[in-house]
Amino acid sequence: MDAVTTVELRDLAAEAEASATTGAAAAPAPAEGRDAPSRPPLTALLESLLFVAAEPTPVARLAHILETAVEKVEAALAELKATCETAERGVRLQRKGDRVQLTTAPAAATFVESFLGLDLSSKLSPAALETLAVIAYRQPLTRAEMEAVRGVNCDGVLRTLIARELVEPVGRLEQPGRPYQYGTTFQFLHYFGLSGLDQLPPLPEEGPKDEKRKTQ
Repeated sequence: MDAVTTVELRDLAAEAEASATTGAAAAPAPAEGRDAPSRPPLTALLESLLFVAAEPTPVARLAHILETAVEKVEAALAELKATCETAERGVRLQRKGDRVQLTTAPAAATFVESFLGLDLSSKLSPAALETLAVIAYRQPLTRAEMEAVRGVNCDGVLRTLIARELVEPVGRLEQPGRPYQYGTTFQFLHYFGLSGLDQLPPLPEEGPKDEKRKTQ
């Protein structure tokens, strides 16, 4: 880069910094009787914040940033979720507990994975799927509780699920050894194309127990 270009770039940078510093003071005041620019709808603001968020965001933080009540944010999030699901949008609103995030639509998963160069051949084993189902429907629970349900050691499978970011520690029990409790992650929701845990298929109801016949 020659000296002239360097000087020009330096001058442009200085002008940009000066404009950013004095822009607010130099901006003309709205004419008398003219309304100030209206604030975008709450749903649009939430979509913008979640679009740039690097990780799932607590609802309370969104309310704090937008200087509004949590109840209003909850209502706007419900509206945004419905819009994403019914308007054939390319994104979905995912929720786990008090945290929310935007993610790609399940129908676009194959194209997104191809675009990002992800490994499409890596599938979960039947043992991993079984353990994951136990965690999803019974969370939070400890490894010992998983093994009590499945009847086999879950140590290796649990490590695989954690490495795939489908399961994570969510707490510890206040008892000897303080074992970890595990639950599903946002990646779990994305992997199965769910907006929230409330979309898990219902478990089959147990049939009526056979009545005991007792004859004397």
